[in-house]
Amino acid sequence: MDSQDGGDLLAGFDPAEHVLTARQAQVLALRAEGCSQAEVADRIGTSRANVASIEGSARDNVAKARETVTFAETLAAPVRVTVPSGTDLYDVPDRVYDACDEADLTVAHAAPELLKLIHDAAGGAVADREVRTPIVVGVGEDGSVRVRRSG
Repeated sequence: MDSQDGGDLLAGFDPAEHVLTARQAQVLALRAEGCSQAEVADRIGTSRANVASIEGSARDNVAKARETVTFAETLAAPVRVTVPSGTDLYDVPDRVYDACDEADLTVAHAAPELLKLIHDAAGGAVADREVRTPIVVGVGEDGSVRVRRSG
């Protein structure tokens, strides 16, 4: 593949080692270069509707891969705090800090930053200040924080 078809961004891409097909990677690479879906369709010889479908599938695969990595990292984290639904989000950082103190770990974030990270990573599991769907907050040996829905 050359730069005309996203080849520069695909250097070293091996579909056997990734969650994306070669075509999905090609479409994402061209979109990352600023091409519209219509331009991508012209370059790879298909319809704009097909490009939209390929791009949607690729983004779904990337989201699933991210969730899988977060799941695995949370499972491997030495500190895991399960936060039940109904919990005030502002209470979560103290729960995380307390669990880390017991495990002799340091969280790599100050309370306001940790609160924002949890809120953003939890997505729809948190509304306003309330945890609506249970979440798990994992803290790694390096103090990194991972958040995922548990329900």
